[in-house]
Amino acid sequence: MADKTKHNDNAEAARTLLEKNRRIFEGDRTLWIIFTALLVVSVLVVYSSTAKMAYDISSRMTTTDSLRQQIMFVVLAIPTIFIVHKIDYKVFMRLTPLFYYIFIALTVATYFIGTTTNGAARWIAIGPIQFQPSEGLKILTILMLARRMESRQGNINKINILPTSWRLSDPKQQRIIRENTIPLLGPIILSCLVIVPAHTSTAVLIFLVSIVMLYIGRVRLKELVKFTLILGTVGVLGLGAMSMVGMGRGDTAGGRLSTWANEWLGDDKVNASYELSDTQRAMIAIRNGGLFGEGAGHSTSRAVVIHPESDYAYAFFVSEYGLIIALLLMLLYLWVFFRSMEICKKCKTAFPALMTMGLGLLITCQALLHIFVQVNIIPETGQTLPLISRGGTSLLFTTLAFGMIISVSRTNQLREENERNKTR
Repeated sequence: MADKTKHNDNAEAARTLLEKNRRIFEGDRTLWIIFTALLVVSVLVVYSSTAKMAYDISSRMTTTDSLRQQIMFVVLAIPTIFIVHKIDYKVFMRLTPLFYYIFIALTVATYFIGTTTNGAARWIAIGPIQFQPSEGLKILTILMLARRMESRQGNINKINILPTSWRLSDPKQQRIIRENTIPLLGPIILSCLVIVPAHTSTAVLIFLVSIVMLYIGRVRLKELVKFTLILGTVGVLGLGAMSMVGMGRGDTAGGRLSTWANEWLGDDKVNASYELSDTQRAMIAIRNGGLFGEGAGHSTSRAVVIHPESDYAYAFFVSEYGLIIALLLMLLYLWVFFRSMEICKKCKTAFPALMTMGLGLLITCQALLHIFVQVNIIPETGQTLPLISRGGTSLLFTTLAFGMIISVSRTNQLREENERNKTR
């Protein structure tokens, strides 16, 4: 009898502990697991990839410094996601316009008072802290677009988002521009416009994600094709003009595209390793890794790959852990999008659904762009691997995105629990 009582007490204690954990880790458990796994991988990659720095006298940071910095960001990310996932999505919706225009202003300010690295002014310094406003602007553009689309869901599949004629003085065309073009397309155009001089690939990423959001949000395909062709043409011509006058990152974008094209179509034979392009070095690292990798901390490509802790983190990960585990890592990012879509389907209103889908797509697309560069599918972009590449700004804003998605899933779960309780 005593044993039975003890057993029941243990079971009750276990249930109590489980219930407490559920209250702490509310929302989609799969996303919690993916988030935790990516943070662990981040620490491993940064430590292993920067090990050579311990022997680099001219380096500003040692291995210990890099690891300590990344751990600090990871430690900051944990309370951040806990706080954000407890916030109701309606708060995000209300605050979006204010923070969107603040980050627009901060992004513009980087061109005048920002810190320049590798020819690009992307960072704002506040005391000892530096951050990239464009990382926050990516998320806020998604939220702004979701907010604007929600109010038009009743007829969004019937309206014109672009003028139907070039007679812009026509009251009908002015009404289309005022009621549809500016509200729906304005945030996309404005964000891309302020970001493209310093980070072309980020502008392209925002554009692609926004187009998919508009499509899922039931905007007519014909309208999206027109908008894509117009903005794409303007973007290419603008980059060409920037390159000709030496403005912004036009030369860099053109150089990366030229290098990529030559590697596919031209004679890219080289005689020495220092003549290799960054992408070629990454592909060598992937080849050296093989199926099972060279082992954690034993990559022979550490000294060859450029920026193995950031721009080429995935290639370095393959070199150490192999293609099999690296493919599992890629599947984690794809899983983020699929989980986001499942959460989206359960939403009762448009804003949380579109926000969740957009943020999930943003994380996944950024990861895929990063990976595609490593295997030379697309030109070099400078996109980091979300949550894994070294860098506090990217890690913390990606954490915010995860927190927002989990917040929506938490709201869905609470609503479903309330509905079940009412039926009992």
